[in-house]
Amino acid sequence: MILIDGIIIWIHLLAACIWVGGSIFIGLILAPMLKNIGNSIEERLTLMIKVGRRFNKFAFPSFIILIVSGIYNSRLFFENPNNFFESDYGILLFIKIILTIITFISYIIHIKTFGKEIENKILEDHDPQYLKSIRSKLIGYGRLIVVLSVFILLFAALLDSGVKFS
Repeated sequence: MILIDGIIIWIHLLAACIWVGGSIFIGLILAPMLKNIGNSIEERLTLMIKVGRRFNKFAFPSFIILIVSGIYNSRLFFENPNNFFESDYGILLFIKIILTIITFISYIIHIKTFGKEIENKILEDHDPQYLKSIRSKLIGYGRLIVVLSVFILLFAALLDSGVKFS
């Protein structure tokens, strides 16, 4: 392995720490704590959206770095796409790529769904059903992204260990 490959793997791991670690923190620590913070559901939702927007300033670049460095680390497979289906490693890598694409699409939908307009509407519209709907969507997308990200990490570990199906 040449030095640049080691540095790119390190960058990939650092970006994964930011992406997955931050997502798990928000989902397992911050979101449950918000039940006890603030006076109203509006305040809690607004805080969650603001924290999410701040996290996105680090998460989005980290995700892009993961994709770019992942493509670099898998470049030999992309040179001959048949490699994805001719070995256990290739199959696991292909599944990891599919999960990454699903995660990326889910993440984009998530950040587009909960923009500044929604935050303003939360502050203006105090309809409990609307707020409950927004909260459910926010939690649902967050959980989906965390679960997908953890599975991607599992596939990364399986790839690194050289696991064989037979």
